[in-house]
Order: sequence, then C-alpha cells, then structure tokens
Amino acid sequence: MRGGLLGLALMVGCGGAGTRGGAAEDAEQAAFLGADAQGGLDAAGACAVRKQAREATPAALAAAGVGPKAVAALLAHRAGPDGQPGTPDDGGFDTLAELDAVPFVGPEAFKWLQASAPPCGDIAVQVLGINDFHGNLLPPSGSGGRIQTGPDREKDAVEAGGVEYLATHLARLAATSPNTVIVAAGDLVGASPLISALFHDEPAIEALSLAGLDAAAVGNHEFDEGWAELLRLQRGGCHPKDGCRTAVPFAGADFQYLGANVIVEATGETLFPPTLVRRFGGVRVGFIGLTLEGTPSVTVASGVKGLRFGDEIATINAQAAALKAQGIETIVVLIHEGGKTTGLYNGCEGLSGPIIDIVAGLDAAVDVVLTGHSHQAYLCRLGGRIVASGAHAGRLVTDVDLTISEVTGDVVSMQAENVIVTRDVPKAPALTALIERYQAVAAPLANRVVGVVEGDLTRALSPAGESSLGNVIADAQLAATRAEGAVIAFMNPGGLRADIGAAQVAGGEAPGQVTYGEAFTAQPFNNLLVSMDLTGAQLDTLLEQQWKGDRARILSVSQGFRYRYDARKPLGDRVDALTLDGKPIDPAATYRITVNSFLADGGDTFAILGEGQRRVTGAVDVDALADWLAAHQPLPVPTLDRITRVDAPKQP
Repeated sequence: MRGGLLGLALMVGCGGAGTRGGAAEDAEQAAFLGADAQGGLDAAGACAVRKQAREATPAALAAAGVGPKAVAALLAHRAGPDGQPGTPDDGGFDTLAELDAVPFVGPEAFKWLQASAPPCGDIAVQVLGINDFHGNLLPPSGSGGRIQTGPDREKDAVEAGGVEYLATHLARLAATSPNTVIVAAGDLVGASPLISALFHDEPAIEALSLAGLDAAAVGNHEFDEGWAELLRLQRGGCHPKDGCRTAVPFAGADFQYLGANVIVEATGETLFPPTLVRRFGGVRVGFIGLTLEGTPSVTVASGVKGLRFGDEIATINAQAAALKAQGIETIVVLIHEGGKTTGLYNGCEGLSGPIIDIVAGLDAAVDVVLTGHSHQAYLCRLGGRIVASGAHAGRLVTDVDLTISEVTGDVVSMQAENVIVTRDVPKAPALTALIERYQAVAAPLANRVVGVVEGDLTRALSPAGESSLGNVIADAQLAATRAEGAVIAFMNPGGLRADIGAAQVAGGEAPGQVTYGEAFTAQPFNNLLVSMDLTGAQLDTLLEQQWKGDRARILSVSQGFRYRYDARKPLGDRVDALTLDGKPIDPAATYRITVNSFLADGGDTFAILGEGQRRVTGAVDVDALADWLAAHQPLPVPTLDRITRVDAPKQP
C-alpha cells in the first residue's frame, strides 16, 4: 500500500505541476520555521496546516503545488516506521516542528499547505469500557447474571452477560463511531468459572482479544498465579506445567495490559507499560492503567513477590504530567479500584468508597475515570469528570462519547451511559466457536461426579455469620491436613463463589450428585492449603481481626472448634469462650491450623496469619473439597452452631 501511494504521489506530482504554475521543490533540509514555532500562525491556523499534511490525498497535495519529493516524504512519515498507514505508529504531525523536520517540506511546501488547508474542527471519539470480567465466557446465572433496572430486585431485572453477547454489543457500539477504543479496568481473569480456570484463563484472554479489546489495566486477580504467569498471558506460549492443552497454540493477548503503579523491585521499571496513546485524526487520547495500591493485601503473597505497588493518586498525576508534556490533553484513567452506590446501574446515589478520594486528588487534565474492583454499577460526575463502573462478569459496557477539539486537543463535551449486555442479540460466531472448543476439552473433567449431598450447601449466613458451604469447606480442609497435625481450619467468606444445590444438574448427573465442576464453581481460586502453628493468644487475635471498622469478615470454622462474640463491644475485645473439642483454648499453648494460601499470606487483612510458624503447603483447596465429598456419601448439611453471637437479633 505504501509503495502504491508513493508511486501515485510521484506520478501525480510530476503530471500536475503545471496546474499551480509548477510545483516548487524545497531542498531536502529546508526549514520553514524560524524563531516562531508557529510559523506566524495562530493555533487554529497551525492546526489547519498540520491537518492538511496529515489527511490530504497525494493528488490533492500535488494539485495544491506541493512537490513530488515532499509528497512522498509526507506519506512516508504518515505511515510510520512499519510503512503501513492506519497503524498505531503512524506519524500525526502533532506540532509544526514535526512537520518541518520532514525532508523536502520547507517554505514552498508550507506555503502551499497553508493556502489549501481546511479549517480544523471537533472529532468524536468513543471509549467502550468493561471491568471485572473474571473469565465469564458463559452467561452468568442467578443474581450475578442480571442487571436491576428498577426498585424491585426480582421484577425489575434484565438477564445480562455472556461473552458471545458481549462481543456482539461491543461490535454494534463500535460500528456507531469510526473512532472507537475498547478498554478494561482489571480483573479480566482470576476467580473464573471452570471453562476458563481449567486452562489458566487462556480462554478469557482469547475471548476478549476476539471481542476487540485494545487495552486493560491490571487488577489484583491478574496476579493470582504470579506475575510470570501474567506475562505469559500477555505474550503467549504453553503453560510451564500443564503445557498446551488444546490443538490451537495459545498466542497471548491481542490487547495491551497496562500497569502504571506495578514496579519490578529488581529493575525499578514497570511490569507493563504505564500508558497507551491512541490517535484519532488530529487528536490523541492517553490512557493510564493501574491497579489498587492495596493489591498485595488482597492477593496471595507469592503472586506479587518482587513487585511494588505505588500510590494511585501520585501515579496517575505523574503519568498525566508525562502525557501533557507530549501535547496530549485528553486523558482516560483505567483503575482497578472503585466504590459502591445505593442506586441503579446508571446512577450515582450514595456513592462511597476509596474512589472518591482518589478522583478528588487527580490532576485536572484527567477527563474520564473507568473503575472496577467493587463489582458495582454506577455512572457519576465528580469534579466535572465521568467516573463509571460496569458491574462485573461482562454484564454492562460503559459507553463514553467524547467530543475533542482538533485545535486544542481538549474535551469539548462528553457523555456516558452503562449499556446492558442483553441476551436478545445474535451470538458472535467466533466466540461461540471458541467456547465450544474449550467445552469439548473441559467436559470430561468438569462432569466427573465427586460426591453426593443430602441437601443444599449454601452461602446463606446465620445470624452469627456461619454458612453451610463454609463449614463444609473448613471441614474438608481440616481433613486434608490432619496428617500435618492440623486441629482447626478456617475459610474466608470471600472465597465462596457459588452454592452447591442438591437438585442442581450440571453434566447429566443424578440429583444430589456433585460434579467436580460444581465444586470448582463454589471455590474457584485454586489456592493451596497452608498449615501453620499459632498460639492460643494468636488464635484470639485472628478472630478479633474479623472486624475492621464496621465491616465484618466472619471466618467459617471446622467442626470441634467453637467460640462466641459480642459485636457491641469495642474492636479487639469482642471474642471469648474459645474451645476445641470442648476444652478451653490455652493462650500459651500452640495449635496447628489450616487456611488457604490467600489467608496464609495475610489476605483480607488477617495480618496475624503472617506470623504463623512451621508453615507447610499442601493440596489445592478444591481437591480437598472433592476428596471430602467423596469420603462422605451422602454428606449431610452441617448445623450452624459453631459460632455463637451474643448480640444476635432474636429469630421470629
């Protein structure tokens, strides 16, 4: 294509020279700028000249009197180092100095460009955002597969999500604007359903690449399997342990991960590029991508070892300054941190959370902040900026429409809405084919029956904070590590992701039977079990750390261990009456306990677990659950009587 354009430029330039009295050729190094960097033009005039140099056809340039060598040089600069026009490395003539540096573009070419230049105007740019996809290739079920549209949670709800529908919605939205970029605010992978997690989330990466994703901030779950594995997801290649498990080699992401505040301690460099710049005609939009500074506190420590996570506000402002230094005035932030609201998916009622202070501290140059992490849906205006989040699991697309001045590069106007990914559109065929390919490989493992239950194992909480599913998992983890001397196991509520229903049928099994896929869906993190020694006093501290401010994270406990608490008492003094098999816990004695690797490294702010001694890593958590189910057929639903809440409201 480049050769054709240059050839045309030379032919048209020679043949059409007489139309303007002969094309005057500048010397190769001739300059048209002197001390005045604007060439005597105002901002609008300079913009018009740059626009003409960037957009005029070879025939139009020749007709305007620009010499053939200058035309050829202009086209070569437009095409960029790769020689292909229409790619991200194209030269855009963002300053007159950049234009002046092009060979053969001197005073004569500048004169003709100025005389024939059309005026600059505004350009419409569309930014489509998603967040917290979590490998949800298939339509999510239950409340997590709907978007509430009115006051009644049950009646006013729309079924939403599924990557086949997400891809169709993205394509339809992109078709409304030639200047579209598709971005994400983290947690595309991790805590994923079996169809993606079985393959280390390669299917999620492939699916979003097919759907047209351009860039994504890293989130905390991107580090679940370590940052070396995250680099593999970006670059491609077989898994170092499991290899390539399908006939199609994994090529890596077609989109670019961004990590402005993720620093490799050994080098001081960011793990991924901090920013991405996209050009749309005469304007450029800068994207800054980052995760929450607190990523180490919500991620297994081994996954972030050797990394440092910078402050969100300081990082964004530093990168915004760098973009402004390049002349970029429109800036979009993709941040894996968010807030919560009390309103509907396109509202901002009752917004709370860390995103408020972050946005308040940002440089005025930041125009849009697309957020994640909280799994909430909201659309806000904070300090003149659009601040939005699109729930999770691919149920919403945040559609941001910007009008940007070609003269200044600033946003003239902007509007946004969260668009529901409804399931009343055709499925994207390429995504259907991808899902079918992975389902064929996953089915034998996912549909393997591992046990039988007498009733539903659910995440529903008792007044004291217990759940039947949490108790079963704690029992399973204790059983899996008794050989290590464990006497108590704890399970965090955030690790419980789906109920196990007795009547649920996932792969043709009989009612009451539980498949490996169902067990995995309930507990999808692939955490390892860690046994360690704690004193009785440290056990008490562990239980006191279940409260942080007004927020409680009540751990499920294994059978034989009991305690009580009074939430009315001050923090740090709520728990007492700890017993094991009916005997009081001795503060000075040592007890061997088991938790998953996320908790073992201080996750969910249970810092005391980082002090555990004689740590031994054991089986994968979901395998322990599968073994427990296999050993107890049928498994009864446990009673919820291991924790006593003194201040619990009376039951009717």
